[in-house]
Amino acid sequence: MTPIGDLNDEIQSSRILILDDEPANVRLLERMLERLGYMNYRGMTDSREALELIDVFEPDLLLLDLHMPHVDGFQILEQLRQGKLTADFLPVLVMTADVNPDTKVRALASGANDFLTKPVEPAEVGLRVRNLLSTRLMNLELQDQTELLEQKVRARTWELEEAQIEIMERLARAAEFRDDNTGEHTFRVGHNAAELAAAAGAPPPEVELIRTAAPLHDVGKIGIPDSILLKPGALTDQEFELMKGHTEIGARILSGSNFRVLQLAEHIAMWHHEAWDGSGYPHGLKGDKIPLAARIVSIVDVFDALTHDRPYKSAWPAEKAMGVIMEGAGSKFDERLVELYVQMRKERPADADEKVRRAVRRRAAP
Repeated sequence: MTPIGDLNDEIQSSRILILDDEPANVRLLERMLERLGYMNYRGMTDSREALELIDVFEPDLLLLDLHMPHVDGFQILEQLRQGKLTADFLPVLVMTADVNPDTKVRALASGANDFLTKPVEPAEVGLRVRNLLSTRLMNLELQDQTELLEQKVRARTWELEEAQIEIMERLARAAEFRDDNTGEHTFRVGHNAAELAAAAGAPPPEVELIRTAAPLHDVGKIGIPDSILLKPGALTDQEFELMKGHTEIGARILSGSNFRVLQLAEHIAMWHHEAWDGSGYPHGLKGDKIPLAARIVSIVDVFDALTHDRPYKSAWPAEKAMGVIMEGAGSKFDERLVELYVQMRKERPADADEKVRRAVRRRAAP
């Protein structure tokens, strides 16, 4: 017997599994395949071991008898449909002596891709095998192309997300440079807000959203005059009213976005100066009505502002600043979050703050 047509290397090296309870039928098909140019085949007669061998051998084509003891061909097809065939395309060529038309319909309906009635013609076997293997290779090539496209989409999506984050960071720095020429306060607030959010039990995706959104908490300072923002002394009542407007200015700058991170940043900008007891601004929200992210940023923002130099004050020691936070628990700040923050600070390694500062400076560097 001569090979049917020209077999390319990929088709010729394809793995073919023969499953038939009659050893003579297995040997006959093996000889046919060898004469057709196929060398990578396996034959088996015990259908109980079929699925295990399929997992090990990983065939590109299954030649399957239907009527076998223990586990028949229909059961094999059903098991394949529930497992292997759902994850990958494994073509199945049914070969049976059963000439009942209903058997053919049932086999094809159960997942078989082609059907031959025994005794089989070698030439027809060769054509059917080649066609099914060609289909298998095209399917694998399509899967590879699909995976490549998905990788490109993922890479592009990552680039867009990185660009979006960078734009947000630069916007935060632009606002912060006016009263913090290092631009580091916004990044420290983002980092520490994420730590507190994680301690509060926020899921990792939400923690990362807060890390990205929190630096924009004071973006509304863009709209505050330098005479107020950079005033070295205490603000008058009128000046303080103007200063409080940075919350609503920031929220307006960030409003209207379809992106979750910017929606979260809008809420933080608007409500990070609200107080747990309702005495804050701009709307006097109270308790749980203040979004969690805004309550978190409220604590870390105050602590960071107190422990670093600003135009109107020198840096305080961390212990003194923490005392202010603890005094505000239950009034200005969410008491539960203050407890978590105090515990978080206690459990930090001694060099944790310096590591954060170095990381922030690397991140904030132009």
